[in-house]
Amino acid sequence: QVHLVESGGGSVQPGGSLRLSCATSAYTSNRNCLGWFRQAPGKEREGVAAIYTGGKYKYYSDSVKGRFTISQDNAANTVYLEMNKLKPEDTAMYYCAAANINLGGRWCTPPVLTRAGLVGQGTQVTVSS
Repeated sequence: QVHLVESGGGSVQPGGSLRLSCATSAYTSNRNCLGWFRQAPGKEREGVAAIYTGGKYKYYSDSVKGRFTISQDNAANTVYLEMNKLKPEDTAMYYCAAANINLGGRWCTPPVLTRAGLVGQGTQVTVSS
């Protein structure tokens, strides 16, 4: 059974934009930390963005800060990743992930999501000219 479904990936030129969506299910309702990590071929997982339930806490990796924005629509059970000013080094498979953080929102950080137990199937983002 699939609990996280990503969409919105594609190919864009450098400087372009994409918006990724992650549809969640009732199964993920007890996970209070949602977000995205990415993985390029031959590289380790890199946490990109994380959002804590309610949206009070949002964290980004240094590599995407100022260019990417994470948001959550609770009514639609969807988490979004708005990606602007894309660079070739952003090329990777992007995964939506969900985790449960017991220590509070400040601990809902991108690296946590690289070890999350609930992960979607991924969506490919390619940035090239």
